[in-house]
Amino acid sequence: MKFLDQTKVYIKAGDGGAGSVSFRREKFIEFGGPDGGDGGRGGDIWVEAVNGLNTLIDYRYQQHFKADTGVHGMGRNRHGAKGNSVTLKVPAGTQVFEEDGETLICDMTEVGQKYRIAKGGNGGFGNAYFRSSTNQAPDWANPGQVGEEKTLWLRLKLIADAGLVGLPNAGKSTFLATCTRARPKIANYPFTTLHPNLGVATVDGKEYVLADIPGLIEGAHEGIGLGDRFLGHVERTRVLLHLISAQEENAGKAYKTVRAELDAYGAGLENKIEIVALSQVDTIDANTLKRKKASLKRACGQTPFVISAVTGAGMQDVLRQLAGIIEASKAEDPNLPKADSAIDFKFKTKMAPMGDDDDDEWDDDDE
Repeated sequence: MKFLDQTKVYIKAGDGGAGSVSFRREKFIEFGGPDGGDGGRGGDIWVEAVNGLNTLIDYRYQQHFKADTGVHGMGRNRHGAKGNSVTLKVPAGTQVFEEDGETLICDMTEVGQKYRIAKGGNGGFGNAYFRSSTNQAPDWANPGQVGEEKTLWLRLKLIADAGLVGLPNAGKSTFLATCTRARPKIANYPFTTLHPNLGVATVDGKEYVLADIPGLIEGAHEGIGLGDRFLGHVERTRVLLHLISAQEENAGKAYKTVRAELDAYGAGLENKIEIVALSQVDTIDANTLKRKKASLKRACGQTPFVISAVTGAGMQDVLRQLAGIIEASKAEDPNLPKADSAIDFKFKTKMAPMGDDDDDEWDDDDE
């Protein structure tokens, strides 16, 4: 199934049915009078977050949605039926914006959440409604009101507990495939990952969701490479796992490049808790590893993890670190388990792995 995280749709709620102009004329009935019924109300347009969806691909093939018009009123005081409503089913994490793409209408963060995005028009009154002591035979009725219509943007932001960020070929997809049952595309060339992937990681009996997004390069916020449009999928995460490949010539510079793109994007990513890990360490020798680890430590301000998804080295330590931060985040804000977390960076300091202080003797120039 193809991944689609943003789409434009046109919606039109149903118009209300018109009221009826009718008079009672029956044999052997002494008194007649107006008996026109009211029109039915037009159908509404709803959006609902449902289980089992993780993309907006359905809206690639249909972008126009119209609810039914209300049935017109009839004689003998028969009111028209309400028009059928239309429900747009979307995955949890979908945001609905006005046509300008900036005004948020609703944020569907939980399965089962439902919101009316266009209201159907009210039905018109029949002439029986206007009968009064001073007007015994009204000969007019109201037309139905027009239903709302608008153009909307649907934008999906995946809901995950932790997000993987880094340069292309940093080992993010390999990490995801190793610790979850997800099977992202893995190859030895940049931008192998073209769309986000989700996986469920398990450590010490605890489960949490990981999101892997395409790699970032310098200038991504200006549209270079795949740009930064996929960063929206890690906005809802509680912690970021920043992977830097041990094959990078300068690990510290690689870290700062991605950090600059996160800061330029904003949306709270610059304040999220971050775990830093040097990946693919099975490809370098011990001396080079020590040098790159020291360079990365100076750049990020914390002792990085040293991992290899191929050999499994350090993987469990990283997963436990992620699980600890996620659990602490949920304990601080139990009412919003899937929203952005505003946890103090004390967690990053408190839970950071201990490293050798003598690593600081190495300089970036040594690389």
